[in-house]
Amino acid sequence: MTPAVLVDTVATASSAETEALGARLGQTARGGELLGLVGDLGAGKTCLVRGLAAGLGADADAVHSPTFVIATEYAGGRLRLHHVDLYRFDPPIGDVQFLREALYGPGVAAVEWFDRLLPDVGEEFLLATLRAGRGDNRTIRLEAYGNHHAAWLRATLGAAPPHE
Repeated sequence: MTPAVLVDTVATASSAETEALGARLGQTARGGELLGLVGDLGAGKTCLVRGLAAGLGADADAVHSPTFVIATEYAGGRLRLHHVDLYRFDPPIGDVQFLREALYGPGVAAVEWFDRLLPDVGEEFLLATLRAGRGDNRTIRLEAYGNHHAAWLRATLGAAPPHE
């Protein structure tokens, strides 16, 4: 795997701030984005995806952890969102052919437990590693791999926080 093109760290102090970061990601997505989410149970991965859905214009309240269904698709926004959860899979997951359309389609894919796919996922993705702190505090390390995802991260970090 080639080194990340762009790396930044964001601290959030509440689930609302974590969702707001996700919303900025959704607002700046152009299509073809792959967001890999890594973190322990309860780290805020699904919370970030709820914000992503909101930023895309989809129903954020419908977003839930897809652990028991593996993948959920959310339409209704300006881009289709595929939310994938690989918790039940033992790493490394070799053939992801059954996920190819979700991961590499024209919409946005958010994959929880993304580290189970590495390093076989390709060279273009945004890796978000979430670490829980005290209370609702989170540290989110964002690593952009490939030029498309570096541009997405730059646009997101340069975007003003959405009005609440």
